[in-house]
Amino acid sequence: MPKMVLLAQYVSINGVDLSDSTRKAELSTEVEEKEVTNYASLGWKELLGGLKSGELGLEFLQDVAATKLDSIMWPLLGTVVPFEVRLSNATAGVSNPKYTGSILINGWNPIEGSVGDEASVSVGYPTSGAVVRATS
Repeated sequence: MPKMVLLAQYVSINGVDLSDSTRKAELSTEVEEKEVTNYASLGWKELLGGLKSGELGLEFLQDVAATKLDSIMWPLLGTVVPFEVRLSNATAGVSNPKYTGSILINGWNPIEGSVGDEASVSVGYPTSGAVVRATS
């Protein structure tokens, strides 16, 4: 059984590689359940898939220096931008698929944490439109 340790994920938002600021990336997708049970179902619930949705959850190490994370993310607030994530920063391929799509930058937390904490930012962005898996 193959195993993998995440050592160098690739994260790009709006065409900017943010891998060096990213501590954690999670892409989740789901499909709504639509119940279509009728009398012919013989007492069993029947379901069909409805609308699909997704979310890109990220944890960044904050950097407010010019041209760094905060100056990249702040202007994107309220916009829909492209993203790409891969399990490894190696080139996309059959052993390293890439997932792409668009996300709504619906929030940004420029200051987060307590005394003695590292400066980090946790966000979750909903996808807008299709999420695509590709191997090239």
